[in-house]
Amino acid sequence: MIKDELEIINRLGLHARAAAKLATTCNRFACTIKTGHNGKLIDSKSVMSLMLLAAGQGTVLNFEFDGDDEMKAHTQVKDLLADYFGEGQ
Repeated sequence: MIKDELEIINRLGLHARAAAKLATTCNRFACTIKTGHNGKLIDSKSVMSLMLLAAGQGTVLNFEFDGDDEMKAHTQVKDLLADYFGEGQ
């Protein structure tokens, strides 16, 4: 199991398009991927669950990756967040 804390750095936070990109990325992997903050973790493969986190810019999310492809999943999720969800800011 990989646990990591990743910050939402894009200006609009985890809005609908960003949540969809994150869920799409997570759904490429067989491993379980959970995320959340304040002690509550949700399924990262669900767009609606991600949007309900209401994670704005600067929110630090706790991620848990568990399964055979957890390392690849962790790398791709980390890269997606570092790339501002492809939004450029």
